[in-house]
Amino acid sequence: MKFVIALAGLSVTVMVAMIYLAMDQEFKLHDLKGRVVESHAVVRMKEESIVELKIKDKAMKTELVSINTKLDELRKRKEEVLKSAQDFTKALQTCTTDMDNVQKKKASAGEAIVKVKADHGVAKNNAEGDIQNLKKQILDRDKAICVFANTTNAEARKLCRIPEAPIQS
Repeated sequence: MKFVIALAGLSVTVMVAMIYLAMDQEFKLHDLKGRVVESHAVVRMKEESIVELKIKDKAMKTELVSINTKLDELRKRKEEVLKSAQDFTKALQTCTTDMDNVQKKKASAGEAIVKVKADHGVAKNNAEGDIQNLKKQILDRDKAICVFANTTNAEARKLCRIPEAPIQS
């Protein structure tokens, strides 16, 4: 009976060991399944984030292409503006030189006008002096002629500025 008791004890011990091992494996399997589910969820989230990043990358590439075209257009506009600014600068320089030439011509014309006016004033004064001298000479001649003129004649009195004599009756 000792043998039966030892065998039963050994059987119970082996059974307990097998139950322990089975439960340990079951716990490990359950833990492993939990980790697989958890890592599968993590992988799924990472895959979704990768897909989102690819979508964002594609959108950014599209936006980058449109920005690059706009940038090229702006560069062309800038070149056009710079070219027109240079043209305007050249036109302004041309106008400035033309204006300087016109100012010089205007100044010389003004000086010429002043000189002509001064010469005209001198000539006018000389002419007025000559006119006065001629009038004086004419009056002197008229007076000399009036001395010899017949004052009884109405025309001679008029030329000599002699008042008419009152009529005597």
